[in-house]
Amino acid sequence: MSVEAPTAPEKVRPTAPGPTRRGKSRPRLTRVGLSVLSVLLGIAIWDLVSRNYTAFFLPSPMLTWQGAVDLVQDGTLWSSVSASSTRILTGWALGVVIGVPVGLLMGCVPWLRLMLDPYIQFFRFVPPIAFVTLAIIWLGPGEASKVALIFYTTVFIVALNTLAGVLSVDDLRLRAARALGANPARTLISVVLPSTVPHVVTGARLAMGNSFLTIVSAEIVAAQSGLGSLIWTARNYAKTEWVFVGIIALGLLGYLFDWILRVVTSKTLRRYGVNF
Repeated sequence: MSVEAPTAPEKVRPTAPGPTRRGKSRPRLTRVGLSVLSVLLGIAIWDLVSRNYTAFFLPSPMLTWQGAVDLVQDGTLWSSVSASSTRILTGWALGVVIGVPVGLLMGCVPWLRLMLDPYIQFFRFVPPIAFVTLAIIWLGPGEASKVALIFYTTVFIVALNTLAGVLSVDDLRLRAARALGANPARTLISVVLPSTVPHVVTGARLAMGNSFLTIVSAEIVAAQSGLGSLIWTARNYAKTEWVFVGIIALGLLGYLFDWILRVVTSKTLRRYGVNF
């Protein structure tokens, strides 16, 4: 009887070390550095161009900064930011709360979709600024009219994106859920809604951006406070730098709101495919 010779043990190849925390932080630092460099370059170009024009036509970055300091010191800038933020967040939240169920119902109930589709398609092409006068007549010049315009801006965008999410659900998954005995309500909760979450978040982000467009129009026409009112009032005092301050504040505020929304949804809804 032959005896097999013992085989030599296989050499274990060392695995490559995974990315260290320092290695992960380098790309992030690179992105931040490039962003900061881009902003500084833009300010430098702005400063060079402003030297060829009067302060009324194009104020310099330094003059704009001084205007921002003056508005901060007398409290105008903070009160304007607070007023606009409250109106935007209130109308946007109401639009999301109403728009998501409407989109889900339209996607799940064909006859309801056919009935509501003409109204959705009609009103989504009518800009909110067209309703400013009616909003003031019906709701008065107070906060309700501004919030209503933001709601109008948000609800159609969120409803249409939610509807698109429902209609994009794979029919095979729906049939599999029904084959396993899931009733319509269970199918909606376990299959349709999770698949629709990324579309809802995208709609909410788009609606947030459009809300800033609407609030400026509403505050210019009928408001004593807010960034839109600040921009409009600046012309009465020939303070072009205040206009720049209001525009910059709107951009930074929108960037902040969108960043918070992206961070929160990425952390809480990652399992549904939300990852910005």
